[in-house]
Amino acid sequence: MAKVSAVEKNKRRRKTVARDAEKRAELKAIIKNQELPIEERFRASLKLADMPRDGSKTRIRNRCEVSGRPRAYYRKLGMSRIALRDLGNTGKVPGVVKSSW
Repeated sequence: MAKVSAVEKNKRRRKTVARDAEKRAELKAIIKNQELPIEERFRASLKLADMPRDGSKTRIRNRCEVSGRPRAYYRKLGMSRIALRDLGNTGKVPGVVKSSW
């Protein structure tokens, strides 16, 4: 089980990203627009730098919904391999059967 503080920090980051996504996109569009004067683009880059770092989408860590584990995460299922195995062995994930050879 992951630390509760790490899971909560990631949830807080997700909220910050959702809140700041539109503003960040606007500033990035200004920065990338070569037709605008360099001063305006520079001011936009300074505003972007002043925004909180946790507002960037790359700061979000994929974590297991069941255990909070950050590694061995399956995006399609939203959980780690260990949680998938435990739920699969108990028959709680449809289509997953235990196999041995």
